[in-house]
Amino acid sequence: MASNEQIIHINGVDLCVETFGLSTDPAIVLLGGAGSCMLSWHEDFCAMLAAGGRFVVRYDNRDHGRSTHYEVGNPTYDIGDVVDDVIGLLDALHIERAHVVGVSGGGAVAQLLAIEHADRLATVTLSSTTPGGPGHETPDLPPMSEALRASFETEQPEQDWSNRDETVASLVDFERIFGAQSVPFDKAAAQQFWERVYDRSDSIGAQLTNPFMVGAGDPWRDRLADITTPTLVLHGTEDPMFPHEHGEALAKEIPGAQLLSMETVGHENPPRRVWGVVVPAILEHTAHTRS
Repeated sequence: MASNEQIIHINGVDLCVETFGLSTDPAIVLLGGAGSCMLSWHEDFCAMLAAGGRFVVRYDNRDHGRSTHYEVGNPTYDIGDVVDDVIGLLDALHIERAHVVGVSGGGAVAQLLAIEHADRLATVTLSSTTPGGPGHETPDLPPMSEALRASFETEQPEQDWSNRDETVASLVDFERIFGAQSVPFDKAAAQQFWERVYDRSDSIGAQLTNPFMVGAGDPWRDRLADITTPTLVLHGTEDPMFPHEHGEALAKEIPGAQLLSMETVGHENPPRRVWGVVVPAILEHTAHTRS
């Protein structure tokens, strides 16, 4: 499939955008997690959604891939700017109302879109995320796994982002920790993926540093009950970052939300082994229309 990447100027920044399918079909905008460029939404996944009659949009957020990036360690934007970028993207692509699918940090952005911009959403799908956004306190929900916590607390040597081999190797190891532990880890596939990510990023250091420094803003968990957009929650049964109870809480606190548990899935974009379940679920969910 030939790439149709384009740079769109929105809110004073350049965002790299790619689309799949017919622009006359209902639009699905895919929102990646922190540190994850548009490649985290695999081309085959996007093509399957497009084959189901959807106009699929994936893009590099600020500090990701080929979009505008900032000095490493100094992102001068907040989550509100990221939310506004989605609205700006819809305007630029002449999309009046979109279906939004957000994973992890992208799921936090999707929650805010549903709270603050319901008139621009047809449906929302929240995957591998938590009520109220990463960084907000959720004492009633299980914490991250001990293995993941230990990896965060272990002092790491300063990363030389110019060293491709070392950077890719560290990212492969990190992906292993975030993935499901009950299935074999495909190291070769992870290696190939992160090599692609590294090679197309204008600043891999900014991509893997700055998004994690952007705060989630004021807590909004108490506003989830105000969401009126039809909502689907996808959550891995082996998520070490946000254990499955986080997905259950989201589905419980958003009126009418449906929960689809992804077996043998960790904290990751839906992997290929569950596409046979996830893609039909998204297509069915996005068949909803709003007046």
